[in-house]
Parts: sequence; structure tokens; C-alpha cells
Amino acid sequence: MNDNARWVHPLGTIADRGWEVAVDEAVDGWQHTGLYAGRLAAGERREVAPDEWEHVVVPLSGTVTVSSEQDEAVLSGRASVFAGPTDVAYVARGRGLTVLAHDGPARVAVCAARASGEPTSSFRHVPAADVPVELRGAGTASREVRNFGIPGVLDADSIIACEVITPAGNWSSYPPHKHDEEREGVETELEEIYYFEVQVAAGSPATEGADPVGYQRVYGTDERPIDVLAEVRTGDVVLVPHGWHGPAMAAPGYDLYYLNVMAGPGDERAWLICDDPAHGWVRQTWEGLDVDPRLPLGGTR
Repeated sequence: MNDNARWVHPLGTIADRGWEVAVDEAVDGWQHTGLYAGRLAAGERREVAPDEWEHVVVPLSGTVTVSSEQDEAVLSGRASVFAGPTDVAYVARGRGLTVLAHDGPARVAVCAARASGEPTSSFRHVPAADVPVELRGAGTASREVRNFGIPGVLDADSIIACEVITPAGNWSSYPPHKHDEEREGVETELEEIYYFEVQVAAGSPATEGADPVGYQRVYGTDERPIDVLAEVRTGDVVLVPHGWHGPAMAAPGYDLYYLNVMAGPGDERAWLICDDPAHGWVRQTWEGLDVDPRLPLGGTR
């Protein structure tokens, strides 16, 4: 019997306070990260109360205004998560925030992480043009990573966040890796949230009745078992408390997107990972292979 029932949350099954997706410490076994996601009609707003969590607001589609105390920023959005990077806004712990659909309907995600210190900036607007876009892997392991919320790009206390686009037929989060224990210079202990969206592959003819779908794998060790193999669709969430995770699989015919949110109990804000030794050798096979020419999927901005 696998652990999908505990760690996989299809759209609508973890809704709260007007959000279609609401992950925070209220989820059994969850401590360090959070995610709220949902739709806003034109002129509609959502509020997040001040607490001990820091937040990053990510428009999934449409444009939103984010305000926090005396600070405000208009986040120029996009048609969809597959269209390219977006503006984001950072709000430090202890500050509430309001998200307002700017001039039409919007969909938005608010990433969260438990924080204890103060970054140098309590509010920051990161324009899409300043988001580093990395093309990672090669061949059928090619993917596009939008690093808007990582160390060196965003000053924060504990949160690490990014977006990953995987073209139809490719594998991502691969080789399987983990980050569930503190080993100085080798690995950091981080919870991770995967929020998914899926579309019919870019350039495909419109197909009535298509059912865009992807897959996600998480597995553990004898000491810390976990067993997840999930079919995922737009709005679904997979939580990774520990263990090896990957691949995230984009089925042929369907492009796959996921938003990652990570944080942990350690003092160091860093994404240090360890490959599963049974599969780490796969990285060597990428040498000499080209990156998938479909990337970056949304083009440059």
C-alpha cells in the first residue's frame, strides 16, 4: 500500500479560506513550508495575515497588485505558467499582505516558509526580466528552471522557490535525489512542495477531450520509508517530507509545469542535494547531448 493518500492532494481536496490549494502547518506532518493558490475575479482580493512566515507571491496567470503595509507592487503576469517567467513579490515575516486581481481575472500562488530572522529587505518586487532562466539537463532530461526565489537571486530568511517547465515526453527532477538531512557542504534538510499544471503540448493541434496528465515519484529508505507514485493534473499538489524524489514525468503530448517551495530547520539557506547512487550515473550520459530545442518553452522576455 502506497502513501498517496497522505502526501498527494488533488485540486480541491485541500482547499481552505477561499483558496483552492492551502498547504501549511495545519497539514499533518508538515512544518516548514506552505502554499496557497487560487483564482481571483477582476477586483477580487485575498489577504494573508501577519505571522511567523515569509511569503513570495507568484502570478500564475493575469496581473495582480500586492500590498503590504506601506509597500505596493503591480506584478505583470502572463497568459499562463507556460508563457514565460513572471514578476514576483517577496514579503518578510511579521507582515500581512493583500493580493488584488489588477484589471481582470487572475490565478495566483502565495509561497510560504517559516522564518525566524529578517532579510535585508522586508518587501521586494522582482521583475520577470530579472528572473534567471536556467536550461538544465540535456536530451530527454532537458527542462527549464526559472530561479526567482533561490539564494543569490532573492534575499530571504529560509524560503527557496522556483518554477520548472518540462516539455512533453521529458523527465525532470532526475536523477532521483533527496535533501532530508543536514550534512555540512553536502546536503541540507528541506521539505518540498510540488504544485503542478499540465497543458496539451505547445504546437499540438487542439484536441477535444484531451486530458493533460503527468506523473511524480517519491520513495524512501528502509529507515525512512515513503512510497508515492502519483498521476497529477493542473492544481494538484505532491508533498515531499523526505526521501528520494524524481522523476517528474511529462507524458508524451503534454507539457508539465511545477512550482517548488522548499525550507527546513537548518541555519543555512541552501539547496544541497544528494543523488540516489543507483541512478546518479545517468548524469554522465548527458555529455555531448544538446538541450531540447523546444526550450525555453515560453521564449525569452
